[in-house]
Amino acid sequence: MTVMIWHNPRCSKSRQGLALIEDQGIEPIITCYLEDPPSAGELDRVLTLLGVAPRGLMRRKEAVFKELGLDDESLSRSELITAMAENPKLIERPVVINGDRAALGRPPEAILEIL
Repeated sequence: MTVMIWHNPRCSKSRQGLALIEDQGIEPIITCYLEDPPSAGELDRVLTLLGVAPRGLMRRKEAVFKELGLDDESLSRSELITAMAENPKLIERPVVINGDRAALGRPPEAILEIL
């Protein structure tokens, strides 16, 4: 089983999510997504696995969300995904991917459903 976590070590929820994974005896691939952001294609795939629209994975309170006008309902899925790929601060965390399943660790215990 290959488990990957999009992780921000400064975020308590992300640290809790990582600890939950490790408590299951799993050593995940840790991607510090702020330094190594996912591509638009990866984001599109993960959004599909999560079953959410792009805004469902966005941190709406980030200043860049407002600066880029991402609350504009006329923006396409592709435009929103591109904004996240170019501004990874917009991506909610942690995201955990396990094969063809993904979970947003809000709350962190949601991760356990895909392990």
